[in-house]
Amino acid sequence: MLVTEFARTTQAFAVESVDEIVRLDWSQVLTAEGTAGGKVTSIARVDGDTQNTRLAQVLDVETILRELVPPEGKDVDPETIGPKVLLKPGAVILAADDSVVARNLIEKGLEAMGAHFIMTKSGKEAWDRLQAIAEGAKAEGVQISDRVAMILTDLEMPEMDGFTLTRLIKQDPRFGKIPVVIHSSLSGKTNEDHVKGVGADAYVAKFSAEDLAGTIRTVLSKAAAA
Repeated sequence: MLVTEFARTTQAFAVESVDEIVRLDWSQVLTAEGTAGGKVTSIARVDGDTQNTRLAQVLDVETILRELVPPEGKDVDPETIGPKVLLKPGAVILAADDSVVARNLIEKGLEAMGAHFIMTKSGKEAWDRLQAIAEGAKAEGVQISDRVAMILTDLEMPEMDGFTLTRLIKQDPRFGKIPVVIHSSLSGKTNEDHVKGVGADAYVAKFSAEDLAGTIRTVLSKAAAA
């Protein structure tokens, strides 16, 4: 029996046997969205970047659990999500998540908040997009913070995880004024402490549209006052 704390709940998985336990770097994991009817988010190269590496499918646990235990009520209720978010003209929230279900929920939440956003599928895609936006802002003669109001990122993603993405952002002087919010199914104090260790501005567990909206408002308010 495998017991996990995930997305504000505790689940138990009946496991017949464990063949092997491996520790992987997220750079060994490649995106594979659309595989196995949407139940697989990525493919892991178990033996590293070698020609004969074994491959393992990484399941989209969020999608699977959502199908097994459908939520009660609305995912996003405009009546309870609170007031609209006011971003600078031309600014967006840059979001990253590898789960189709999570991206759909985040998009609904941000739309209900009236926030413009760019959605990406991995930390690497978000980092590359941030670089491109920074180059565009430089060419326009404006600050990158005038184009990206906040980064909202998952933790476990193929190619580059949210910890690495956050660390890169916080170590780059160009992005020092851009707040980072971690939005993850990995709940629990240990993960929250790790989030603080990489310099994230806030952490919110998936998925509560109201909690996410409240966290976004608080973080944006602090950033505006800084």
